[in-house]
This record gives sequence, structure tokens and C-alpha cells, in this order.
Amino acid sequence: MSDAPQSDAQNMVDALVRTRRTGLAATAALGGLALVVGLAAKALRNAPEAKDAATAPAPSSAVEPAGATPFDHVTVGEDEARTMLRAMAAATLADGLVDAGERKRLDNALAAAGIGDDGRRWLETELADPADVDDIAERVTTPEQAARIYTAARLAIDPDTLQERTFLKDLADALDLPGDAVARLETELAA
Repeated sequence: MSDAPQSDAQNMVDALVRTRRTGLAATAALGGLALVVGLAAKALRNAPEAKDAATAPAPSSAVEPAGATPFDHVTVGEDEARTMLRAMAAATLADGLVDAGERKRLDNALAAAGIGDDGRRWLETELADPADVDDIAERVTTPEQAARIYTAARLAIDPDTLQERTFLKDLADALDLPGDAVARLETELAA
């Protein structure tokens, strides 16, 4: 399967998160991708794995220029953004279908991000054959990446079905995301 064009992955994640019309995502002034990064960082706050990772070197997919903040768009590389997109697509299909509302949101996000035919074909391929949680998790190398991937998947859906809630639980387990981090994220999203 071909990858999404390099310039499209970050834009698609950003646009998909921005199309949420409820709660925190609707009021985010920083942008969708920055919201994912910020919520993930908050969710990991005080988690034992996050404290250990704070002293570890930055992963190669993260690019942080001098003065960067956790909310800067550049902290998520293209490979990680593609993994986020794969998790978002899989979450969207967790209940077995893309309903009319979800389809409209996807189409609006692609249009808002100015995604071309290559990016649209890539996303349609992901929707036709979504990744499983183990495939998503094997691409993750740090607890921070795990939190960002999970946060993107969680923001992609309103987990109102058993299948969606099960998908999120399975994804958190596959990513070794601490339960307290998941709970903190849910608290932030409910605010």
C-alpha cells in the first residue's frame, strides 16, 4: 500500500480533528494537530512511563526546533501523522460502517485541508481495509507517541457503540497506554 503524500498526512489529521463540532476540539484555537499533542501530553502527565521518557532522547520522527512547545505542529513527523490517520480510520470503522455524518465530516476535512486525489485515494484505501490495533501499535516507539496516536483515534469518534469502546480499549492495551492516562484524556474531553 502506498503512503499518503508527505505534505498531506499532517494536514489531514489537523483537518479531521478541527471538524469536530463538540467539546474541546470545537473551541481549540491552536489547531487540530496541536490539540492532539496537547491532550496527549496532559493525559501522560504524572504517568510513570512519561517521567522515564522525559530523560530519553527524542524519537527520530519528532522534529523540535529551538523554542518549540508541546503544542507546536512540528512535533509530529509525517510517519507519526500517517499512523494517526490509520488509527483514526480504524476507529471510524470500529462499528463496521462509515455513516452519513462520518462521511460528511471526512469529506469536509479533506476539502478544508486541500487534500488532492492522492491523499483521498490513500484515505479511501485505509477505510476499505483499516489497520488493526497491533499493526498500529507496532509503529509506536515511545509513550508520548502512544498517547498521541490514541488521542487522535479517540478524537476521530464519539464512542457511542460497544464496538467503538472495545476498539479504544484494545488500542490503549496494544499501545501500553496507562489506564490513568486514558481516564485523564476522557476527563479533558468531557470538560
